[in-house]
Amino acid sequence: MSEENGYANELASADAASPTTESVDADGVTGDTIGDGTDRQLADQRDRYLRLAAEYDNFRKRTAKERQDAHLRGQGDLIKGMIDSLDDLSRFAHVDPATTDARTISDGVSMVEKKLMKTLAGHGLEVIDPAGQPFDPALHEAVMTEPAQSKDEDHQVARVFQQGYRFNGQLLRPARVAVKQWNG
Repeated sequence: MSEENGYANELASADAASPTTESVDADGVTGDTIGDGTDRQLADQRDRYLRLAAEYDNFRKRTAKERQDAHLRGQGDLIKGMIDSLDDLSRFAHVDPATTDARTISDGVSMVEKKLMKTLAGHGLEVIDPAGQPFDPALHEAVMTEPAQSKDEDHQVARVFQQGYRFNGQLLRPARVAVKQWNG
C-alpha cells in the first residue's frame, strides 16, 4: 500500500472513530464540531512538516558551508605548494646587484620558475605551447597570419606570442599565435 493511501485510510478511520457532536455556541447556534483526534492528527502533520522544512534548511546551509570549506582547503593546498617558490623569489629580490652577476640572478629566477610550474602542474595546470602544431581554435587564438612555404604547412602554428593555460581540462587562456596560411 502506498504512503498516500495509508494516510487517507488513517484519516478515514480517525473520522469513523470520533463522530461529530452537535454543540451550541454562545449565540445559541448549533453546529457540528470536529473530533479531537483529527485536530491532533492535523497538528502532528503540521509539526512534522515544519520539522522537515527546518531539517532541509539546515541541510542546505550545511552543504553550502562544506562546499565553501572544501574550496578554501583546495586553495590553501595550492598556496602551501607555492610558498617555497615565493621564498626563493624573495631571496633573489633582495640580492645586491653590485655583488652578484647577472647570470647568477638569471639562473636563480629560471629555477624558481621551474619550481613554480612543477607545483602548479601538480595541481592540474597545463601549459599550452603549440609551436609547430596544427591550429586549433578551441585552444589557440590567431592574432596574425604568415605565408606558408608549402601546402603541408597550411594552418600550422608559426609562432607563439603568449602561451595558453588549461586547468583540469578547462581552458583558462588560449595561446596567442601566428598561423601559417598557404596562398598557393
